[in-house]
Amino acid sequence: MADAVEENFEQEGRPDKWQELADSTIKHRKKTKHWPGRILQVEGQLATSITTQYDSESAVIGSNLAYAAIHQIGGQAGKGKKVTIPARPYLILCEKDLSNILNTVFTYLNKIKN
Repeated sequence: MADAVEENFEQEGRPDKWQELADSTIKHRKKTKHWPGRILQVEGQLATSITTQYDSESAVIGSNLAYAAIHQIGGQAGKGKKVTIPARPYLILCEKDLSNILNTVFTYLNKIKN
C-alpha cells in the first residue's frame, strides 16, 4: 500500500490525474519560490507523513496531518470556508495495486501452508 501511495504522489494521481492547481495557487507558489513544482508537494510534508500500521489481521495507511483529509476528499477550506479544494485522492489503490497485494498475500499463505 505504501508503494501505491508513493506512486500516486509521483504520478500526481492514478488512475485519473489530479485536477490542476488554481491560477491563484500557482501565483502564490511563484511568489514563495515553490513553482514550478508538484501538486500536493510544496515541501513534501504530506507525502512524508504517510504511515502504515499492520498486524496479522489488518493493514492501515494514512496521515495524521490536519489538512490531509481535505486533499483526499476535497471540500471547503480557508477563512470562512471560502476556498474549494478539489479531491486529489492520494490514498487510493488501483487494480494493479490490489492484484499485487493479493499475490503477495497468497504467496505468503502458500509458504506458511507448506
